[in-house]
Amino acid sequence: MGVASLRVELLEVCEDPLRLLYLAYRQCYSKEFVGDMGEVQGVEDFLRRMIASGHTSPLEHVKFTFAIEGVSRALTHQLVRHRIASYSQQSQRYVDMADFDYVIPPSIASDPVALQEFERVIAEIRRGYRRIMARFAERGISGEEAKQDARFLLPQATETKIVVTMNCRELLHFFSQRCCQRAQWEIRELAWRMLEICRQRLPVVFEKAGPKCEALGYCPEGEFSCGRYPPKEEVLKG
Repeated sequence: MGVASLRVELLEVCEDPLRLLYLAYRQCYSKEFVGDMGEVQGVEDFLRRMIASGHTSPLEHVKFTFAIEGVSRALTHQLVRHRIASYSQQSQRYVDMADFDYVIPPSIASDPVALQEFERVIAEIRRGYRRIMARFAERGISGEEAKQDARFLLPQATETKIVVTMNCRELLHFFSQRCCQRAQWEIRELAWRMLEICRQRLPVVFEKAGPKCEALGYCPEGEFSCGRYPPKEEVLKG
């Protein structure tokens, strides 16, 4: 077991998301019951107009479920702050973490001195975890009771696996925040990977998704701007 590698798989999205979104939007404006609608036409152009108008609440009816591995606990602490979502994460209380994989930040991986120290500490934590588990066993403590306390030794670099479900509206918000250059590098990489999958599966919704500057036409981050877009004040001046 060693260095983790990011992997993202789409587990599920509804069979016909375009039709579902169309019917949800249509019910907002139709006197008729959309449950009686048969074949629908012009769906993509209609959806583009609705999304461009800022009417996005019907997007909540379509959800994407992802399986994610090779990410750190530092990442998932950020991820779960996006509250309009469902999460099922690998439990360190039930899973033995004696040989845990880990994520190395690029700034450390590219520095031989820092990398050597990082890997030395990881190795010592692994040994400490095993020693504590062995001591618990001597005291007759085992299973989840032992692992739930031994896990306190584990670093934020510890690799984890998580299943995430988000609706399209929340995904657009997630991408606007986490695809931004100011987002932490690991969750930014995850966000772009998820966006690539969403664009392939439902381009009409996600073709313009990404960092918020893409939609705004300016950068709202002030002095922290990466320079990709001009600041808001400059755009307003014309």
